Amino acid sequence: VGACAWGDDRFGLWMDVVIGGPVQRFRGIEPGEFVMGSPEGEVEREEREGPQHLVRLTEGFWLAETACSQGVWESVMGSNPSQFKDDPQNPVETVSWDDVQGFLREVEKRVPGVKADLPTEAEWEYACRGGGETAFSWGDGIDPSRANYEGTYRYADGPTGEYREKTVPVRSFDPNAWGLYQMHGNVWEWCSDGMREYDGASQVDPRGPTGDGPNAPRALRGGSWNARPARLRAAFRNDWPRGERLVLQGFRFSLRSTSGPEGSAE
Repeated sequence: VGACAWGDDRFGLWMDVVIGGPVQRFRGIEPGEFVMGSPEGEVEREEREGPQHLVRLTEGFWLAETACSQGVWESVMGSNPSQFKDDPQNPVETVSWDDVQGFLREVEKRVPGVKADLPTEAEWEYACRGGGETAFSWGDGIDPSRANYEGTYRYADGPTGEYREKTVPVRSFDPNAWGLYQMHGNVWEWCSDGMREYDGASQVDPRGPTGDGPNAPRALRGGSWNARPARLRAAFRNDWPRGERLVLQGFRFSLRSTSGPEGSAE
């Protein structure tokens, strides 16, 4: 897959790829099963997060360990649309889903032999959970030492704290069990598909709707720097028209090899 370095650490397989100038690290996400959605007793649960159901993902993929930084975006696209430009390691924001498609096609030109994409909503939640089933990847409580969000609000009976009112660099805070940084908070992350309706049935490689109109919705996951903490939960679902840009929206992208086993994370 055009790696400049690769290895194995306590989180699993990793691969470094030069994207333009900067190096982006990717984590190998293995195929597997998980329970998608939230249990009925989860604090501040919303109805569209259920019913919970088993999802099996049959193909592995490489997922960027961080949201796309402004440095990586600018090296590929030549400009920076972001509002919070005090650090090139801040996530790029104010990008529409369609803008991101342009970025991904440019990445494919620079890294031959790969398909660059956004994760599906199911792939995103699988990666976010990192093998766990709690409200957040680390457990059922949250405070502003763990994520960047509207810290003046509390979740459940947890503490309030700092509201930073801006994005922070993409490797702030500890990664999850699979080595992925800030799957909760900082910027909402675009998914490749829209939100499907859950019916409780088991699913294999599910995909939501992918309409082509400028207002066709796409799923957004993870919450943002100005979101209340309940919206950072692994199961929380949001969507937005694919052509619109907000200072709250960014993305992380995946790579799959176009040669050899499809989607291999080997």
